Amino acid sequence: MTAEDFLTGQVLLIDKPLQWTSFQVVNKLRWEIRQAFNIKKIKVGHAGTLDPLATGLLVICTGKKTKEINIYQGQIKEYTGTFVLGSTTPSFDLETEIDNTFPTEHITEALIHKATEQFIGEIQQFPPVFSAIKKDGKRLYEFARAGEHVDIKSRTVSISEFEITKISGLHVNFRVVCSKGTYIRSLANDFGKVLNSGAHLSALRRTKIGDFNVENGTSIETFIKSLKN
Repeated sequence: MTAEDFLTGQVLLIDKPLQWTSFQVVNKLRWEIRQAFNIKKIKVGHAGTLDPLATGLLVICTGKKTKEINIYQGQIKEYTGTFVLGSTTPSFDLETEIDNTFPTEHITEALIHKATEQFIGEIQQFPPVFSAIKKDGKRLYEFARAGEHVDIKSRTVSISEFEITKISGLHVNFRVVCSKGTYIRSLANDFGKVLNSGAHLSALRRTKIGDFNVENGTSIETFIKSLKN
């Protein structure tokens, strides 16, 4: 591709690696495109944040295609991942340490599968306090890290598919198809409550956004190499 291609606009499917923020991916790709084609300025953005501890599909838009970001953000998303039953964390995932443990002896595989039914359709969900949502001009995670209490309002989200794909002891693998704004970390926490226990998210991968599939995505390294060919 040429400089003009990127400026006119491209939609890039990137398979985000673990520990990278979505912002870091955007910055890296913008810098590499500018260096490869000696472009002083180019718009680059992503259509939906992934947490650093999540991997998978990031839809990256360049140039004039950044105007379409809102369209892609609003599309249905698919995730796979793992819940760990019997314990919770303040962030609902592994960003923070386990703060509570709960009984799990009563939990059967049948109960786990049955519990998914309560989350199908439109549901009310509270975003994690460790999230980037803004309240009073600050990110929620800023309040959380400062140990400050903040009231969070629930949101209406929609889950069309929630499938348990494997159960191995306290580790439950799942696949979820959901609307924009759904927090899988919150789903993990709520899932534990429905089981009269606790749960947190230990792994998450975004596999689809609308018609875009991570199977058609490329790694950051492969994309950078393609710029130099």
